[in-house]
Amino acid sequence: MLIIDHLSKTFNPGTVNEKLALDDVSLHLAPGDFVTVIGGNGAGKSTLLNCVAGVYRQDRGSIRVNGTVLDRLPEYRRAKHLGRVFQDPLMGTAADMEIEENLALAFRRGKRRTLAWGVTPQERKRYHELLKSLGLGLEDRMSQKVRLLSGGQRQALTLLMATIGAPKVLLLDEHAAALDPKTAKKVMELSDQFIKEMGLTCLMVTHNMRHAIQYGNRLIMMSQGRVILDVSGEEKQRLTVEGLVRRFSEHSEDEVMNDRMLLG
Repeated sequence: MLIIDHLSKTFNPGTVNEKLALDDVSLHLAPGDFVTVIGGNGAGKSTLLNCVAGVYRQDRGSIRVNGTVLDRLPEYRRAKHLGRVFQDPLMGTAADMEIEENLALAFRRGKRRTLAWGVTPQERKRYHELLKSLGLGLEDRMSQKVRLLSGGQRQALTLLMATIGAPKVLLLDEHAAALDPKTAKKVMELSDQFIKEMGLTCLMVTHNMRHAIQYGNRLIMMSQGRVILDVSGEEKQRLTVEGLVRRFSEHSEDEVMNDRMLLG
């Protein structure tokens, strides 16, 4: 489904600030894979996600989704293949538009645009049911401006928008990191529910070791732009935070993992 082959990316090449962010990374995700990506600051996690999304153009290597080569496609043209939820709850939604209008925009993402506009009664009924599934009461506030929602409500809405068109690959970029623990738990549970129910292929970057272990069927760890650990199946199910820290120490030249990862 998602094929990443020999991906490399260097920022500020030829300068004193040169930084090798991705070092010959290859990663193959099968349909329905839910892969969590863990690693310290500067490990290359977000750069990997941004290269897949088209925010950054890789220096070498290729990216394919369901047979479609994404290498030369700009970010907006990748939207029909990808769904994405950002770390910042303020991103991913149009603040001055209504909830149902945001859902309508997401539903039309990647489709041919016409002069017709407006939310049809059939769409409104569908959006009502989808919002109801969040359990946040947003189905009764569909005409409300998104800017009036809390951070957790906006993130849940963004998640719904990212999955409404059943994207070939869902990218979750530390999407619960900016939320309070109770809201983060709700957003993670919703993410897991949507991924399982829709059979989505997902790549989730996180600093939270517990989330990386609890969710998904596969875990990869990155350090200095490389994949240093790739576990799945029963091996992943047996992982503990303590065991993951030990594996990190065995595979990485870094001395310690940061507090955010250990205490998340």
